Amino acid sequence: MTPLVGIIGFGSIAQDLVAILRAQAPNAVLQVLVGAGREDAARAALTDAGLPVDALITSDLAAFLATRPGVVAECAGHGAVVEYGTAILQAGADLIIASVGALSDATLVERLKTSADANSGQVVVPSGAIGGIDILAAARLAGLTSVDYTGRKPPMAWSGTPADAEIDLNALESPTVIFEGSARQAAQAFPKNANVAATLALAGVGMDRTSVTLVADPTTTENVHEFSISSSAVEATMRLVGTPSPRNPKTSQTTALSIARAVLNRSAAIVI
Repeated sequence: MTPLVGIIGFGSIAQDLVAILRAQAPNAVLQVLVGAGREDAARAALTDAGLPVDALITSDLAAFLATRPGVVAECAGHGAVVEYGTAILQAGADLIIASVGALSDATLVERLKTSADANSGQVVVPSGAIGGIDILAAARLAGLTSVDYTGRKPPMAWSGTPADAEIDLNALESPTVIFEGSARQAAQAFPKNANVAATLALAGVGMDRTSVTLVADPTTTENVHEFSISSSAVEATMRLVGTPSPRNPKTSQTTALSIARAVLNRSAAIVI
């Protein structure tokens, strides 16, 4: 059976995802949902990434869902999760969310849960730019005491965020903390930069108990993610150094790879 995969968005993550899926699952049928009036721009960007020229690219949600995709990967930001998430689940598709920070909205989470339960669907949160989610989620079953996360990115990866208004990012000469607080606060203040914090929170002690520190670091050209957990079952510390996507320095290359893995797992005979 040829899988039918829906993708929302045509930015850097969507372009990387298309390229990966075309290489790993060449028989998969890909279709794309974009905002009104953006179809031509999306076709140009995604054709360059490997999307077949005859693939469906539409801003019509009804037309997108009428083809009955089995899984839809959201790659378009928090607003796309809010706008399309419940409708996708109600149509019987599973929903893979790249913009995990959107789930800092408790009301949205309840709506998605209700739609998923009513339609025997799933909301899938991929690991994205972080690793070790398996041990974190397993340790939660034994009782977690704490989860602490620190994210470091080059200064210009924080451009367009609240830090940009408070700090001269171009002038930084040493690592500078730009945020300290909860995962919920980080996800809402830094929607394009704190999806890792939200993912750790969902896997662990929750949005309000997960401690987050964000750092603008001129000494690195990479995205560095570090977290530690304490529980009755295991103590663990993990550090990952991700190469930024060439298309967007705010995002690690592993983000699109993780989403692709989640898509491919939906039809795999053996899942790891």
